[in-house]
Order: sequence, then structure tokens, then C-alpha cells
Amino acid sequence: MKKIRQALETLLVHFATRLLPRLSRRSILLLSNAVGALACFFDTRGRETAHENLRVAFASEGITPGQISRITLGSYQTFARTFFDLFWSLRLTKENYTEYVKVTFANPASETEARERGCIWVTPHFGNFELVSLAMGFRGFAWTVVAQDFKNPALTTIFTRLRQGSGHTIIPQEGAMLRLVKELKRKGHAALLTDLTIRPNKTAAAIDCFGLKTCVTTLHASLSCRLELPIIAGVCIPMPDGTYDVEVESHFEPEKFPTNASLTQAVWDKFESQIRKHPEAWMWMYKHWRYLPSLDQNPKYPAYANPSKPFRELLAESQG
Repeated sequence: MKKIRQALETLLVHFATRLLPRLSRRSILLLSNAVGALACFFDTRGRETAHENLRVAFASEGITPGQISRITLGSYQTFARTFFDLFWSLRLTKENYTEYVKVTFANPASETEARERGCIWVTPHFGNFELVSLAMGFRGFAWTVVAQDFKNPALTTIFTRLRQGSGHTIIPQEGAMLRLVKELKRKGHAALLTDLTIRPNKTAAAIDCFGLKTCVTTLHASLSCRLELPIIAGVCIPMPDGTYDVEVESHFEPEKFPTNASLTQAVWDKFESQIRKHPEAWMWMYKHWRYLPSLDQNPKYPAYANPSKPFRELLAESQG
């Protein structure tokens, strides 16, 4: 049964690589909106998580049920568009990508620094985080990107090919740290998604996220401090006409931050400001606040959050 299911998955994805690049931008947008709306309707658990997240994140702004529903729908549609655009991106080349993706550096010196020294590039699960990678590859930055393998090896092969389309190298999570360090020491480039919750441990930091505490990776900050390399944070904002605006922040120099946690917080603050401006572009259906900062239930946190002794210890360490 497993082999049959995997064969069907592979067949459908192969079909997508043939069909989707043939569609117009308007067709991709219509398809994304329709599929995103269906996913929002049928994914009851994810929709409830998104509602809880939005309730607590924008509680001080007095967010209404109508706004919560609208942003949730937009979030599903954004991620449907991200998925379909990864296949559609087979049409993109170094010569034509600027027709669809506009890249703006807040500080032009950041791009110069990255080319001369190598760099750690970070983005959240926001907008089209897949397309920003391809765009920067066409711009001349060959990234080493860590990606989780699919349970179906054939899907891993297909998605790796799509993601390497502009010159990147996709590596599995196993042994990734060593390969990233080697690449960065050669003045190379590493790219990471840094906004998902991880278990409290030595590679994590407790940060402020929409006024609440959460636990995220410090891998980007650790690499930056260890190798004395800048971090560049950016987001890929979807536009109504089917194009994208990539906004790249001024680079972070590690020596300006006393700890990995403070650097991690500074990077997140840039992301949060963009999410507040474009809330429908973030992945709200993910459990961003899994851990409570105390033993008691707290209505300021989502209903799915639970007490965690390791998280409380991490908080105490950061505050002490």
C-alpha cells in the first residue's frame, strides 16, 4: 500500500512539473486562491490553530473574528501560491526573473559585504520563501540550503531539483552543521528558515514574539558569531498582480550583540515588523507558541500551549 501511495504521489508531482509552468500568472493566482480556500475550509485543526495564534498575537489591537477569518484565509492562499510557484518557477531564468521578482537592499553595502565575505541568509515562512531563494541564486549568490527529506525519496529528488534551479546546493539535515561551516569558511553562503518553534535546548533561545515568549533556533546567530560573518534577513512579499517584492534588511554584524540570543531576537524583530504589515503572508496555522512560561495556563497564550520545565529553565537562564 505504501509503495502504491508513493507512486501516485510521484506521478502527481511529475504532472505538476509539466503542467504548472505552462500556466499564466493569472491562472496560477486563481488556482492558488481556490486551493487555499479549500484547504482552509477542510483543514479544521490548522484553521483553529491559526485562529488561536491570531487571537493572542493581535489581542492588544482588538482584532475581530472577521479579521481573524480573513487573515487565516489569506495565509492558506499565500502558501498555496508558494507551493504552485515553486513548480511554475521552472520558467524563470537569469535573464527574465526580474520581470517577476524585484529585489531591494535597504543598505547596498550589505550586498557588497556578502559578496566579499560570505554570509548567512535568513527568512521566515513568510510570503514566497521558496522564490526568494531562487531569485538570489539568479542574482549570483549560490546558497547551501538545509532541507528536510520527504518520506518518499522520489519527491525529495524532484523538490531538490526545483530548489537548485538557480545554482543552490540542497543538503539534508543529517551532518548539515559541518557542511555549513565548511562552506562558510570558504566565503560561501548558507540559507536558513529561522521562525519555527524548536524544543528548548542548547541551540535554542527564548525570544519575544508578538509580546509572548517562544523558543526558536539560534543556529544562524551561532554560525555568525563563530565565523564572524554577517547575517542578512529578508522577506519575499507577494503582490496582487502575481509578482513579488523581496525586501532585504541591512546586515547584522555579530560583534554588535553580546549573546546569540540577543542577535536572534534582533533578527526576529525585523521579521515581526513585516508580519505585522502583511499578516496574511505568515504561516499562522503552525503552532508558534507551544510552551507556557509558567506552570499555570495563561489566557494570553494559545489553548494548545503547555507548561515545559526545559523552557522555564531556558527563560530563567536568559533572564539571569
